[in-house]
Amino acid sequence: MYAKEWLVLSALPGLGAQRIAKLAEQRPEWPHGWLALLPPQAASELRLWLDHPTRSPLQKAVEDNLAWEAAASNRALLYPGHPAWPALLSEIADPPPLLWAQGDLGALRLPGLAMVGTRRPTSEGAANAQAFARDFARRGWCVVSGMALGIDALAQRAALDASGVSIAVLACGIDVIYPARHRDLYQRLSETPGGLVLAEHPLGTAARPAYFPRRNRIVTGLSLGTLVVEAAEKSGSLVSARLALEQGRELFAIPSSIHNLQAHGCLKLLRTGATLARSSGDILDELQHWAEAFMPPAQAEHTAPVPDAPRADEPLPDTLLTALGEVPTPIDTLVQNAAISVSECQQRLLMLELEGWVAQQTGGWVRLPRA
Repeated sequence: MYAKEWLVLSALPGLGAQRIAKLAEQRPEWPHGWLALLPPQAASELRLWLDHPTRSPLQKAVEDNLAWEAAASNRALLYPGHPAWPALLSEIADPPPLLWAQGDLGALRLPGLAMVGTRRPTSEGAANAQAFARDFARRGWCVVSGMALGIDALAQRAALDASGVSIAVLACGIDVIYPARHRDLYQRLSETPGGLVLAEHPLGTAARPAYFPRRNRIVTGLSLGTLVVEAAEKSGSLVSARLALEQGRELFAIPSSIHNLQAHGCLKLLRTGATLARSSGDILDELQHWAEAFMPPAQAEHTAPVPDAPRADEPLPDTLLTALGEVPTPIDTLVQNAAISVSECQQRLLMLELEGWVAQQTGGWVRLPRA
Protein backbone atom coordinates (compact mmCIF):
# COMPACT_ATOMS: atom_id res chain seq x y z
CA MET A 1 0.00 0.00 0.00
CA TYR A 2 1.10 3.53 -0.77
CA ALA A 3 0.14 7.07 0.22
CA LYS A 4 -2.98 7.11 -1.96
CA GLU A 5 -4.44 4.02 -0.30
CA TRP A 6 -3.68 5.25 3.23
CA LEU A 7 -5.22 8.63 2.36
CA VAL A 8 -8.44 6.87 1.38
CA LEU A 9 -8.48 4.68 4.50
CA SER A 10 -7.93 7.66 6.82
CA ALA A 11 -10.85 9.50 5.17
CA LEU A 12 -13.39 6.65 5.40
CA PRO A 13 -16.35 7.27 7.76
CA GLY A 14 -16.52 5.50 11.12
CA LEU A 15 -12.83 4.68 11.31
CA GLY A 16 -10.36 6.08 13.81
CA ALA A 17 -6.63 5.59 14.14
CA GLN A 18 -7.01 2.79 16.67
CA ARG A 19 -9.50 0.81 14.55
CA ILE A 20 -7.38 1.17 11.42
CA ALA A 21 -4.34 -0.01 13.41
CA LYS A 22 -6.26 -3.07 14.64
CA LEU A 23 -7.32 -3.94 11.11
CA ALA A 24 -3.81 -3.38 9.76
CA GLU A 25 -2.46 -5.91 12.29
CA GLN A 26 -4.24 -8.61 10.28
CA ARG A 27 -2.20 -7.59 7.21
CA PRO A 28 -5.13 -7.57 4.78
CA GLU A 29 -4.31 -7.37 1.09
CA TRP A 30 -5.34 -4.28 -0.80
CA PRO A 31 -8.17 -3.79 -1.63
CA HIS A 32 -10.18 -7.01 -1.19
CA GLY A 33 -8.81 -7.88 2.23
CA TRP A 34 -9.74 -4.45 3.53
CA LEU A 35 -13.19 -4.58 1.95
CA ALA A 36 -13.86 -7.80 3.84
CA LEU A 37 -12.83 -6.33 7.20
CA LEU A 38 -14.28 -2.82 7.02
CA PRO A 39 -17.68 -1.96 8.53
CA PRO A 40 -20.49 -1.76 5.91
CA GLN A 41 -20.56 2.02 5.38
CA ALA A 42 -16.79 2.33 5.10
CA ALA A 43 -16.63 -0.68 2.76
CA SER A 44 -19.32 0.87 0.56
CA GLU A 45 -17.41 4.17 0.34
CA LEU A 46 -14.19 2.37 -0.52
CA ARG A 47 -15.90 0.24 -3.20
CA LEU A 48 -17.33 3.39 -4.80
CA TRP A 49 -13.88 5.00 -4.91
CA LEU A 50 -12.32 1.86 -6.38
CA ASP A 51 -14.98 1.42 -9.09
CA HIS A 52 -15.85 5.05 -9.89
CA PRO A 53 -13.24 7.37 -8.36
CA THR A 54 -14.59 10.50 -10.10
CA ARG A 55 -17.98 9.94 -8.42
CA SER A 56 -16.47 9.46 -4.97
CA PRO A 57 -16.18 12.42 -2.54
CA LEU A 58 -12.83 10.91 -1.49
CA GLN A 59 -11.15 11.60 -4.81
CA LYS A 60 -10.75 15.35 -4.38
CA ALA A 61 -9.09 14.89 -0.99
CA VAL A 62 -6.70 12.33 -2.49
CA GLU A 63 -5.80 14.61 -5.39
CA ASP A 64 -5.34 17.69 -3.18
CA ASN A 65 -3.03 15.89 -0.77
CA LEU A 66 -0.93 14.30 -3.49
CA ALA A 67 -0.64 17.72 -5.13
CA TRP A 68 0.51 19.22 -1.81
CA GLU A 69 3.20 16.56 -1.50
CA ALA A 70 4.43 17.09 -5.07
CA ALA A 71 4.56 20.88 -4.74
CA ALA A 72 7.82 20.98 -2.71
CA SER A 73 10.80 18.68 -2.25
CA ASN A 74 10.65 18.96 1.57
CA ARG A 75 7.14 17.47 1.78
CA ALA A 76 6.14 13.85 2.19
CA LEU A 77 3.18 11.69 3.11
CA LEU A 78 4.42 9.04 5.53
CA TYR A 79 2.63 5.72 6.09
CA PRO A 80 3.50 2.28 7.48
CA GLY A 81 5.92 0.81 4.98
CA HIS A 82 7.36 4.17 3.89
CA PRO A 83 11.18 4.17 4.21
CA ALA A 84 11.04 7.09 6.66
CA TRP A 85 8.13 5.78 8.76
CA PRO A 86 9.26 5.79 12.44
CA ALA A 87 9.16 2.22 13.75
CA LEU A 88 8.63 3.40 17.35
CA LEU A 89 5.30 4.90 16.36
CA SER A 90 3.99 1.53 15.23
CA GLU A 91 4.44 0.21 18.77
CA ILE A 92 1.74 2.43 20.33
CA ALA A 93 -1.90 1.35 20.58
CA ASP A 94 -3.26 3.92 18.12
CA PRO A 95 -0.59 5.04 15.63
CA PRO A 96 -1.79 7.47 12.99
CA PRO A 97 -2.47 5.79 9.65
CA LEU A 98 -0.80 8.67 7.86
CA LEU A 99 1.53 11.57 8.70
CA TRP A 100 1.95 14.76 6.73
CA ALA A 101 5.64 15.72 6.94
CA GLN A 102 7.44 18.93 6.05
CA GLY A 103 11.15 19.40 6.57
CA ASP A 104 14.13 17.09 7.00
CA LEU A 105 13.06 13.43 7.21
CA GLY A 106 16.53 12.62 8.53
CA ALA A 107 15.31 13.91 11.90
CA LEU A 108 13.35 10.66 12.27
CA ARG A 109 16.55 8.60 12.19
CA LEU A 110 17.87 9.96 15.50
CA PRO A 111 16.68 8.77 18.92
CA GLY A 112 14.09 11.19 20.26
CA LEU A 113 13.46 12.74 23.66
CA ALA A 114 10.11 14.46 24.19
CA MET A 115 10.32 17.74 26.13
CA VAL A 116 7.05 19.15 27.46
CA GLY A 117 5.93 21.63 30.07
CA THR A 118 3.87 24.64 31.02
CA ARG A 119 2.92 27.39 28.59
CA ARG A 120 3.84 29.95 31.28
CA PRO A 121 7.27 28.92 32.54
CA THR A 122 9.16 30.65 35.29
CA SER A 123 12.60 32.00 34.46
CA GLU A 124 14.10 28.89 36.06
CA GLY A 125 11.89 26.61 33.94
CA ALA A 126 12.77 28.50 30.77
CA ALA A 127 16.49 28.29 31.54
CA ASN A 128 16.23 24.55 32.24
CA ALA A 129 14.33 23.89 29.00
CA GLN A 130 16.96 25.69 26.94
CA ALA A 131 19.96 24.18 28.74
CA PHE A 132 18.65 20.58 28.53
CA ALA A 133 17.63 20.97 24.87
CA ARG A 134 21.02 22.37 23.88
CA ASP A 135 22.76 19.50 25.60
CA PHE A 136 20.56 16.86 23.96
CA ALA A 137 21.25 18.47 20.59
CA ARG A 138 25.00 18.45 21.25
CA ARG A 139 24.85 14.76 22.14
CA GLY A 140 23.05 13.80 18.91
CA TRP A 141 19.50 13.41 20.18
CA CYS A 142 16.32 14.79 18.63
CA VAL A 143 14.11 17.09 20.74
CA VAL A 144 10.44 16.23 20.08
CA SER A 145 7.65 18.56 21.16
CA GLY A 146 4.42 20.25 20.10
CA MET A 147 5.56 23.77 19.06
CA ALA A 148 3.26 25.12 21.82
CA LEU A 149 3.81 28.28 23.82
CA GLY A 150 6.26 28.11 26.70
CA ILE A 151 8.50 25.09 27.34
CA ASP A 152 7.79 23.39 23.97
CA ALA A 153 8.92 26.29 21.81
CA LEU A 154 11.83 27.23 24.10
CA ALA A 155 13.24 23.70 23.89
CA GLN A 156 12.80 23.45 20.13
CA ARG A 157 14.38 26.85 19.44
CA ALA A 158 17.33 25.99 21.69
CA ALA A 159 17.90 22.68 19.88
CA LEU A 160 17.91 24.40 16.48
CA ASP A 161 20.13 27.22 17.79
CA ALA A 162 22.65 24.53 18.79
CA SER A 163 22.60 23.18 15.21
CA GLY A 164 20.68 20.18 16.50
CA VAL A 165 17.59 18.25 15.46
CA SER A 166 13.97 18.87 16.47
CA ILE A 167 10.55 17.54 15.47
CA ALA A 168 7.29 19.41 16.07
CA VAL A 169 3.97 17.55 16.02
CA LEU A 170 0.97 19.78 15.29
CA ALA A 171 -2.59 19.49 16.58
CA CYS A 172 -3.91 20.78 13.24
CA GLY A 173 -3.25 20.39 9.52
CA ILE A 174 0.33 20.65 8.31
CA ASP A 175 -0.55 23.86 6.45
CA VAL A 176 -2.03 25.56 9.54
CA ILE A 177 0.35 27.41 11.86
CA TYR A 178 -0.77 27.16 15.47
CA PRO A 179 -0.09 29.14 17.53
CA ALA A 180 0.14 31.84 14.87
CA ARG A 181 2.88 33.70 16.75
CA HIS A 182 5.21 30.75 16.12
CA ARG A 183 5.30 31.29 12.36
CA ASP A 184 9.07 31.85 12.50
CA LEU A 185 9.61 28.60 14.43
CA TYR A 186 7.36 26.71 12.01
CA GLN A 187 9.44 28.04 9.10
CA ARG A 188 12.72 27.14 10.80
CA LEU A 189 11.53 23.61 11.48
CA SER A 190 10.30 23.27 7.89
CA GLU A 191 13.35 24.73 6.17
CA THR A 192 16.38 24.19 8.45
CA PRO A 193 18.43 20.97 8.18
CA GLY A 194 17.47 18.87 11.19
CA GLY A 195 14.01 20.44 11.55
CA LEU A 196 10.76 18.61 10.83
CA VAL A 197 7.04 19.32 11.23
CA LEU A 198 4.50 16.46 11.42
CA ALA A 199 0.68 16.37 11.49
CA GLU A 200 -1.87 13.57 11.39
CA HIS A 201 -4.81 15.75 10.32
CA PRO A 202 -5.74 16.56 6.70
CA LEU A 203 -4.81 19.84 5.07
CA GLY A 204 -6.70 22.85 6.35
CA THR A 205 -7.72 21.27 9.68
CA ALA A 206 -7.91 23.89 12.44
CA ALA A 207 -6.58 23.16 15.94
CA ARG A 208 -9.25 21.98 18.39
CA PRO A 209 -9.07 21.11 22.10
CA ALA A 210 -9.71 17.42 21.42
CA TYR A 211 -6.73 17.27 19.05
CA PHE A 212 -4.09 18.22 21.63
CA PRO A 213 -4.13 14.93 23.60
CA ARG A 214 -4.09 13.12 20.24
CA ARG A 215 -1.06 15.17 19.24
CA ASN A 216 0.64 14.37 22.54
CA ARG A 217 0.44 10.59 21.97
CA ILE A 218 2.51 11.08 18.80
CA VAL A 219 5.04 13.31 20.59
CA THR A 220 5.61 10.65 23.25
CA GLY A 221 5.24 7.78 20.77
CA LEU A 222 8.11 9.08 18.64
CA SER A 223 10.37 9.31 21.69
CA LEU A 224 12.30 6.87 23.84
CA GLY A 225 11.54 9.00 26.88
CA THR A 226 9.61 12.08 27.98
CA LEU A 227 11.01 14.90 30.10
CA VAL A 228 8.54 17.13 31.96
CA VAL A 229 10.53 20.33 32.47
CA GLU A 230 8.07 22.37 34.50
CA ALA A 231 4.36 21.73 34.97
CA ALA A 232 1.63 22.80 37.36
CA GLU A 233 -0.44 20.19 39.18
CA LYS A 234 -3.24 20.33 36.58
CA SER A 235 -1.06 20.96 33.55
CA GLY A 236 -1.81 19.35 30.19
CA SER A 237 1.79 18.13 30.27
CA LEU A 238 0.71 15.51 32.78
CA VAL A 239 -1.40 13.99 30.00
CA SER A 240 1.82 13.50 28.04
CA ALA A 241 3.39 11.94 31.12
CA ARG A 242 0.52 9.46 31.43
CA LEU A 243 0.68 8.63 27.72
CA ALA A 244 4.42 7.99 27.92
CA LEU A 245 3.90 5.49 30.73
CA GLU A 246 1.02 3.80 28.90
CA GLN A 247 3.27 3.44 25.86
CA GLY A 248 6.00 1.82 27.97
CA ARG A 249 8.37 4.77 27.62
CA GLU A 250 10.63 6.25 30.29
CA LEU A 251 9.38 9.31 32.19
CA PHE A 252 11.60 12.01 33.70
CA ALA A 253 10.91 15.21 35.62
CA ILE A 254 13.07 18.12 36.73
CA PRO A 255 12.76 18.92 40.46
CA SER A 256 12.11 22.44 41.72
CA SER A 257 11.27 24.38 44.84
CA ILE A 258 8.10 23.47 46.71
CA HIS A 259 7.25 27.18 46.53
CA ASN A 260 7.15 27.11 42.72
CA LEU A 261 3.49 26.48 41.89
CA GLN A 262 4.38 25.99 38.21
CA ALA A 263 6.42 22.92 39.15
CA HIS A 264 4.02 21.12 41.50
CA GLY A 265 3.12 18.73 38.67
CA CYS A 266 6.77 17.69 38.37
CA LEU A 267 6.98 17.10 42.12
CA LYS A 268 3.84 14.95 41.91
CA LEU A 269 5.39 12.89 39.09
CA LEU A 270 8.58 12.41 41.08
CA ARG A 271 6.55 11.29 44.09
CA THR A 272 4.73 8.70 41.98
CA GLY A 273 7.73 7.15 40.27
CA ALA A 274 9.15 9.44 37.56
CA THR A 275 12.95 9.47 37.34
CA LEU A 276 14.56 12.60 38.75
CA ALA A 277 16.56 14.51 36.14
CA ARG A 278 19.28 16.83 37.42
CA SER A 279 21.07 16.92 34.08
CA SER A 280 20.83 15.48 30.60
CA GLY A 281 23.31 12.84 31.73
CA ASP A 282 20.74 11.42 34.17
CA ILE A 283 18.37 10.88 31.25
CA LEU A 284 20.83 9.54 28.71
CA ASP A 285 22.21 7.07 31.25
CA GLU A 286 18.72 5.52 31.34
CA LEU A 287 17.97 5.69 27.62
CA GLN A 288 21.21 4.99 25.81
CA HIS A 289 20.75 1.19 25.75
CA TRP A 290 17.33 1.68 24.13
CA ALA A 291 18.86 4.00 21.53
CA GLU A 292 21.46 1.37 20.68
CA ALA A 293 18.78 -1.32 20.43
CA PHE A 294 16.77 0.33 17.67
CA MET A 295 19.57 2.08 15.75
CA PRO A 296 22.35 0.78 13.50
CA PRO A 297 25.64 0.39 15.43
CA ALA A 298 27.36 3.26 13.62
CA GLN A 299 24.54 5.63 14.41
CA ALA A 300 24.29 4.47 18.02
CA GLU A 301 27.99 5.18 18.43
CA HIS A 302 27.42 8.67 17.05
CA THR A 303 24.78 9.39 19.71
CA ALA A 304 26.56 7.87 22.70
CA PRO A 305 26.78 10.20 25.69
CA VAL A 306 29.92 12.26 25.90
CA PRO A 307 31.35 13.65 29.13
CA ASP A 308 30.48 17.21 29.96
CA ALA A 309 33.20 19.49 28.69
CA PRO A 310 35.31 20.84 31.56
CA ARG A 311 35.10 24.54 32.12
CA ALA A 312 36.62 26.99 34.50
CA ASP A 313 34.38 28.06 37.38
CA GLU A 314 32.56 31.23 36.41
CA PRO A 315 33.44 33.99 38.91
CA LEU A 316 30.47 35.32 40.85
CA PRO A 317 29.77 38.96 39.98
CA ASP A 318 28.20 39.69 43.37
CA THR A 319 28.55 38.20 46.85
CA LEU A 320 24.75 38.23 47.19
CA LEU A 321 24.73 35.12 45.01
CA THR A 322 26.34 33.04 47.75
CA ALA A 323 23.16 33.47 49.83
CA LEU A 324 20.78 32.50 47.01
CA GLY A 325 19.70 29.08 45.78
CA GLU A 326 16.64 27.30 44.37
CA VAL A 327 14.46 28.17 47.37
CA PRO A 328 13.26 31.83 47.29
CA THR A 329 15.05 34.04 49.83
CA PRO A 330 13.20 37.13 51.13
CA ILE A 331 14.90 40.45 50.51
CA ASP A 332 14.93 41.33 54.23
CA THR A 333 17.02 38.21 54.88
CA LEU A 334 19.50 39.29 52.19
CA VAL A 335 19.65 42.79 53.65
CA GLN A 336 20.34 41.47 57.13
CA ASN A 337 22.99 38.94 56.06
CA ALA A 338 24.85 41.38 53.81
CA ALA A 339 24.51 44.32 56.23
CA ILE A 340 23.39 46.69 53.46
CA SER A 341 20.41 48.97 52.90
CA VAL A 342 17.24 47.82 51.19
CA SER A 343 17.79 50.22 48.27
CA GLU A 344 21.35 48.96 47.69
CA CYS A 345 20.17 45.36 47.83
CA GLN A 346 17.39 46.06 45.31
CA GLN A 347 19.86 47.78 42.97
CA ARG A 348 22.29 44.86 43.06
CA LEU A 349 19.51 42.33 42.54
CA LEU A 350 18.26 44.31 39.55
CA MET A 351 21.71 44.19 37.93
CA LEU A 352 21.97 40.46 38.60
CA GLU A 353 18.51 39.92 37.11
CA LEU A 354 19.42 41.82 33.94
CA GLU A 355 22.52 39.63 33.58
CA GLY A 356 20.49 36.43 33.98
CA TRP A 357 21.85 35.40 37.38
CA VAL A 358 18.72 35.73 39.52
CA ALA A 359 14.94 35.95 39.29
CA GLN A 360 12.18 37.09 41.61
CA GLN A 361 9.57 34.50 42.55
CA THR A 362 6.82 34.15 45.12
CA GLY A 363 8.55 34.36 48.48
CA GLY A 364 11.75 36.10 47.42
CA TRP A 365 14.73 35.77 45.06
CA VAL A 366 16.30 32.64 43.55
CA ARG A 367 19.60 31.99 41.84
CA LEU A 368 19.21 30.72 38.26
CA PRO A 369 21.13 27.73 36.87
CA ARG A 370 23.89 28.70 34.46
CA ALA A 371 23.82 26.95 31.05
